[in-house]
Amino acid sequence: MASEARRTHHQVTFAVLAASVTAYALLQSLVTPVLPTIQEDLHTNQNTVTWVLTAYLLSASIFTPIMGRIGDILGKERVFVATLGALAAGSLLAALATNVQVMIIARVIQGIGGGVLPLAFGIIRDEFPRERLNGAVGAIASLTAVGAGLGIVLAGPIVNALDYHWLFWLPMILTIAAAIAAAYFIPRSPVRTPGRISWLPAVLLSTWLIALLVGLSQAPVWGWGSNKVIGLFVAAVVLAVGWVEVERRAAMPLIDMKMMRLPAVWTNNLVALLFGVGMYAVFAFLPEFVQTPKSTGYGFGASITQSGLILLPMSVTMFLVGLGASGFAARVGGKAVVLLGTLIGTGSMALLAFAHTQTWELYVATAVMGVGFGLAFAAMSSLIVSAVPPEQTGVASGMNANIRTIGGSIGAALMASVVTASPAADGLPKESGYTNGFAMLGGALLIAAFAAVLIPVTRRGTRIALFTSDEPAHAELALVPGGTVVGDTSE
Repeated sequence: MASEARRTHHQVTFAVLAASVTAYALLQSLVTPVLPTIQEDLHTNQNTVTWVLTAYLLSASIFTPIMGRIGDILGKERVFVATLGALAAGSLLAALATNVQVMIIARVIQGIGGGVLPLAFGIIRDEFPRERLNGAVGAIASLTAVGAGLGIVLAGPIVNALDYHWLFWLPMILTIAAAIAAAYFIPRSPVRTPGRISWLPAVLLSTWLIALLVGLSQAPVWGWGSNKVIGLFVAAVVLAVGWVEVERRAAMPLIDMKMMRLPAVWTNNLVALLFGVGMYAVFAFLPEFVQTPKSTGYGFGASITQSGLILLPMSVTMFLVGLGASGFAARVGGKAVVLLGTLIGTGSMALLAFAHTQTWELYVATAVMGVGFGLAFAAMSSLIVSAVPPEQTGVASGMNANIRTIGGSIGAALMASVVTASPAADGLPKESGYTNGFAMLGGALLIAAFAAVLIPVTRRGTRIALFTSDEPAHAELALVPGGTVVGDTSE
């Protein structure tokens, strides 16, 4: 591991973190446009091949907060390297898979890589100068969405030039290089939380997430009113209530419920959930929309590569806006930036719902979407990191990313139901299905705007109350540009 002498090289640390997060983000979406190819090569059916995505989503949802907590306890840099190792191992197994069962297992192992997000935020909190903190957090947060968008853009060219196995070989190579660099350059964690993992909360968290996400992913197939789907949703609610109660009573909770109730935390998590609904559904269904044959009267008959390029403007604008979002937030406040991002995102969904004549309209819509998402994601992550104590950075940011993923599952399932509600005679969706679906996503982002209004007011140079679970009335204070006022700072 890196020595104390290297602790000042935060730019090198950022480069390592950025490469690691990019590798993870790419694996979120690289396989999405080529599932039919994987289905054919592994001799399986459409229902089964969707688990190549679902298994990864489930695993990431479970391991993101758990790995963040383990990093808080054992040291973020150690767990970060181990997480990258699991991501590389899963990529290797996926590249070598000769049947769908092995592929699904590989994707479960890759999901452990979800831990890179909370760990990266925690390392930034530990290592970066205060004046660079919000900018670095915003850039990493933007990279998670940028990488997912680029995965769809790059999938077609990679498959055409090589084959789909290289969708795993290339991220594996990048991940191994990042793991080696992390082991050498990232210093040992100066902030740790003594304790152990409470396994009962971890099991309950896993089971209610599995019940919820399986129900959501299978609802379009089984039917939203089927006994199996309703049973899974009921089980998810019961298990989630049990999880919250166990966490409240645990001496060493996996996720501190007092922290989750902080105004700056729960409001940003609600916005993240609704943004996840919109973003992941667009990733899944916009390429499908433009690949629809022209004979339908609304499709563009695009190839995998062409449909991926539709999302390229979003990736570019999201990254560029994410880099400058922290400075903007320092001037106008994080709440204002999140609110502006939700409104811009709502406008982009309106364009997708009704602008179906020329491809340039879709390029404009995705570019605008990148602006809105880039502003919101960067500001939300900075607000979360600023609102919690250093020892809770990993688990708080991990849950925020996790909630966005859960939102993505909800959005994809709802979009699938709306788009396929009334298929045409040829079995393809009607144009109205996509119009209604994108309008629904716009509605989700509009609700996110109302949720953003509830975020605590931010003011430049405000002192932030950072509560610990042991001393809720004695707050640690830190001066952060554009900081969020949370809780009560009185003795």
